[in-house]
Amino acid sequence: MLKASLLIDSLKRELKARSITYADLASRIDMSEASVKRMFAQKNFTLQRLDEILQATEISLRDLALASNEEPLISELTFDQEKEIISDPKKFIVAVSALNLLTVEQMTRIYDMSEIEVVKHLLRLDKIGFLELLPNNRVKLLVARTFRWIPNGPIQSNFRDQAYAEYLESNFDGEHEIMRLVNVMLSKQSVAALLNRLKQVAREFSEQHQEDAKLPFEEKHRISFMLAARPWLPKQFKSLVRKDYIEQHEQKKNKKSR
Repeated sequence: MLKASLLIDSLKRELKARSITYADLASRIDMSEASVKRMFAQKNFTLQRLDEILQATEISLRDLALASNEEPLISELTFDQEKEIISDPKKFIVAVSALNLLTVEQMTRIYDMSEIEVVKHLLRLDKIGFLELLPNNRVKLLVARTFRWIPNGPIQSNFRDQAYAEYLESNFDGEHEIMRLVNVMLSKQSVAALLNRLKQVAREFSEQHQEDAKLPFEEKHRISFMLAARPWLPKQFKSLVRKDYIEQHEQKKNKKSR
């Protein structure tokens, strides 16, 4: 059973992970920002208030329980750690396989690597703090369930340069495939809500990965999940936008950034 203080610490981390500020939370549960700050500082919650917060933020008790167990875990590697992992294709394969909870025996069965090679790379990944290699070649990941590669870092850049085109070279009409490209115009508040929801979907995807880890290897299938959202206008549309409209837009953007 989680202690109340640990539960509240987990709640704070979950709010931060979803980019929900105290001001955002205050407006959702009809409290002043000062009262919310005081409530968290004193760690003084009624069960009713906690339930209101969980409903307003779409956070579950299960989320809090999982978050409480990942405090010492890594949510993002350093630039040098990523550079080390991507420096050798086999080392990268071993790192990704470890993230996918494959055993050493499964790695050697799938890839053209000997057990000695796999263990060598696991030892290196252990040394840089990505995982811990335990007796009998068991692997303990040191990264959190919310782990991500550095935006525009060595691994994401490598994927963008080498794999984006290959990944998108599909009709996305096969089994276990889907693609949706939706262009809409939203308010800032709606955009923020959408991005928070997409982050939650990514977290749920990761949680499902952890839950399915108990299944036999043969019952699991590889699937890559790419989630992205940004202001964007296709080049062929952009070329038709009036120059004076672009200038006005840039002026407004510059004023807001000052």
